[in-house]
Amino acid sequence: MNQISWSLLHFRQLLKACIAGRDLITGKSLQTLYVKSLVPTSTYLSNHFIILYSKCGRLADARKTFDAIPCPNVFSYNTIICAYAKESQPRIAHQLFDKIPQPDTVSYNTLISAYADRGETQPALAFVSEMRELGLEMDGFTLSAGVTACCGDISLVSQLHSLAIKGGFDSYTSLNNALVTYYGKNGRLSDAERVFYGMSGIQDEVSWNAIVVAFGQNQQGSKALGLFHEMIKRELNVDMYTLASVLTAFTSLEDLSGGRQFHAQLIKIGFHHNQHIGSSLIDLYSKCGKDITDCRKLFEEIHEPDLVVWNTMISAYSQHEEVSEEALACFREMQRIGLRADDCSFVCVTSACSNLSSPLQGKQIHSLALKSDIPSNRISMDNALVAMYAKCGSLQDARQLFDRMPEHNIVSVNTMIAGYAQHGVGAEALLIFEWMLKSEFVPNSVTFVSVLSACAHTGKLGDGEKYFGMMKEEFKIEPESEHYSCMIDMFGRAGKFREAEQLIESMPYNPGSISWAALLGACRKHGNIDLAIKAANSFIQMEPSNAAPYVMLANIYSNAGRWEDVSMVRKLMRDRGVKKKPGCSWIEVNKKIHIFIAEDRLHPMIKEIYEYLEDMSMKIKRTGYVPDVKWALVKDDGIGEAEKEMMLVHHSEKLAIAFGLLSTRDGEPILVMKNLRICGDCHNAIKFISAATGRVITVRDTHRFHCFNDGRCSCGDYW
Repeated sequence: MNQISWSLLHFRQLLKACIAGRDLITGKSLQTLYVKSLVPTSTYLSNHFIILYSKCGRLADARKTFDAIPCPNVFSYNTIICAYAKESQPRIAHQLFDKIPQPDTVSYNTLISAYADRGETQPALAFVSEMRELGLEMDGFTLSAGVTACCGDISLVSQLHSLAIKGGFDSYTSLNNALVTYYGKNGRLSDAERVFYGMSGIQDEVSWNAIVVAFGQNQQGSKALGLFHEMIKRELNVDMYTLASVLTAFTSLEDLSGGRQFHAQLIKIGFHHNQHIGSSLIDLYSKCGKDITDCRKLFEEIHEPDLVVWNTMISAYSQHEEVSEEALACFREMQRIGLRADDCSFVCVTSACSNLSSPLQGKQIHSLALKSDIPSNRISMDNALVAMYAKCGSLQDARQLFDRMPEHNIVSVNTMIAGYAQHGVGAEALLIFEWMLKSEFVPNSVTFVSVLSACAHTGKLGDGEKYFGMMKEEFKIEPESEHYSCMIDMFGRAGKFREAEQLIESMPYNPGSISWAALLGACRKHGNIDLAIKAANSFIQMEPSNAAPYVMLANIYSNAGRWEDVSMVRKLMRDRGVKKKPGCSWIEVNKKIHIFIAEDRLHPMIKEIYEYLEDMSMKIKRTGYVPDVKWALVKDDGIGEAEKEMMLVHHSEKLAIAFGLLSTRDGEPILVMKNLRICGDCHNAIKFISAATGRVITVRDTHRFHCFNDGRCSCGDYW
């Protein structure tokens, strides 16, 4: 071997060592010798210098080296394209690709992967199609990148999966991992599981992480935790996505205790400051805990929270109605620091506006979303806006937006049906459902909750029974507790208690508290005390610290004049430390929320409000209103009819309505929210007030909307 040959061989070995060790300093020294022609020039060596600079993150030096090659070969192009792909610049990779005389499979794979990794579905899939048209041989990496690029096109993924099996590429671990990830993201858990276990011993750590994430994100908490423990037993490395999915598993199981213990482990290994894991921790505590301050504390511990973390914090606030205003404040704070809101941000803050029943702020968010030109999932934003308008009493705005949407999905249709159901417009809800049955949308479990609720609120027993049967017979949907609760509510409202009890007895599992609450509410309406006691006791056994069954039973006793039993229930609450949620109503006027409680004394306009209500009470009595003093819920001892009437006049919803009438222009609609169910006397009185003032007055209580207009209520007094 002559001196030059030996030197060239030695030079190549040194260059490969620099690449392996990412030794940029020595590598630059070698290139200096190369440029000065002390080493014979070759495309081979130039390509390896591109690889060195790419691995060291020196893209400009890599490009300079490429441009200096007199006759770059396909490997040269592939290498520089790969360098740009690593730096997330697929557009410049694309320009170079077009200059390759004869691009090979590696060239295509590199560009497809670059676009897929950036979530740019269309160009990635276009190159997959081009390869097929040209007859270029695909390999496991092509198909893996193609699967990664697919967003929601399950049919295309099925084709790629089929091609992989036919071509013998289904043994590629990277391809199988991509399939597990895709099927998991799209809720195809049986497919994800089949691919994972079909890998038969070639699963790597990515495979295990992918399957844990799949189950964790799809409400299969027990399976996710089981697989995670198996990973630990096998001493496999876990990544932040796995740890976050374990937290999601605890969230789906509503296991706050287990989540707290896992949180403690994360603190020990220093992962709790991680943005991805921090976001999952906030989600855990917001959904399973009662104290929102835990979420804020976690948020503040995260170093430089990204957009996902901010969105999770906004969502946490929006899930707790009492602090929904903080969601709006958090959204504005995020904007002030320069983060651009995405579709998820707008969905979360729109949900907060729904909780506040603030149509004004909701419209402002809607306007901002339109100006922001949201780049990704527009349909989710439109769905949230439809829900917001419906929950804010603007059913007409909700329907107009629904009709203007360029496309709908099952969530869109479900949201509109639910909106009509909440407003007691059962006929429209069922019309949309019938339209749905004739369209390409297949109803799901959520659809039937809204449909059955619409039937219950409007007394459509025949339709309700028909649709309840349709669930299982036609759509193979097993009724869940919410569906049974709707049916129990439907029978109870109609006074058909025997049918309601028979349904409870026929349930394939123990009735939940929602079912007993529905029956208890019906017992209150019809005065069925014996069944009320049974329902209340069952409810209390399940949730002994929930004040609702105690309060409802006490109200039933008070309506029947059984004051000793009322005292017994109240003593039981005191002994068990159960506190009743104070009733309140609120109204938004001039961008400000005004909150009222019964017998309020704190509002600055309370004197004018009381005077207005006294005058209004006299006025509506002349047109036929008769106060129903049983709703005062007090014993007769020492309290006369006049005092009871005055107590009724000072109920929180009447105070809020009076303030709204005093503070707005003639003819302007009034929207009032209440955190408890509207009382019978208020319901009757507001009908007369709407006729006397010529105003449309809408009251949203915990069960539904009541829209009062010209002496009538949208519920038809069926509530």
